[in-house]
Amino acid sequence: MWEVAVRLIVAVFAVAFFSTAAMAQTAAERTACMADFEKYCAGVIPGGGRVIECLAKQVDKLTPECRKVVQSHAPK
Repeated sequence: MWEVAVRLIVAVFAVAFFSTAAMAQTAAERTACMADFEKYCAGVIPGGGRVIECLAKQVDKLTPECRKVVQSHAPK
């Protein structure tokens, strides 16, 4: 039961983050990073660039597709 609740919370945060208009992400970009977000940044509260910042800290571990997305959205 607890595992289901945690997964639901992760899904809510993921949807909130990946639907942020300010990131101007496409559906393909969201899809490319969803698994990496869940694996490396599930505890990060979306907003203010926190998820991209978290993913950027893990850039060497990300899938190649997500790495491209993060590098294109991370602050220069």
